[in-house]
Amino acid sequence: VRVLMVDDDQEFARLVAEFLSAEGGFSVTQRHDGATGADAAVSEQFDVIVLDVGLPVMNGFEVLKQIRQKVNTPVVMLTARGDDIDRILGLEIGADDYVPKPCNLRELVARIRHYAPSK
Repeated sequence: VRVLMVDDDQEFARLVAEFLSAEGGFSVTQRHDGATGADAAVSEQFDVIVLDVGLPVMNGFEVLKQIRQKVNTPVVMLTARGDDIDRILGLEIGADDYVPKPCNLRELVARIRHYAPSK
């Protein structure tokens, strides 16, 4: 299962990617700003996208809008912006799921497995 993780916190992204690889057997590609994340999401083939909201260059909501114009890859928002308004906005724009940080990484693995195609 190929996962794109778009998060500007490189240390956090590295730790999550290591956990997803070790515990879930996922292949994780990382991008650390909205513009490169959006480009990767629409130009490469991923099974699930894990997307932060607070990104440089282009925020996660803008990235999600661009993704939804071109692909239907499942998107799990993983962000410190967990207010009701942000969660609702993310879901209305087209996110499949919204997980507030900090989160239980085993729960994140379960959510990614839920959206990943069975192989």
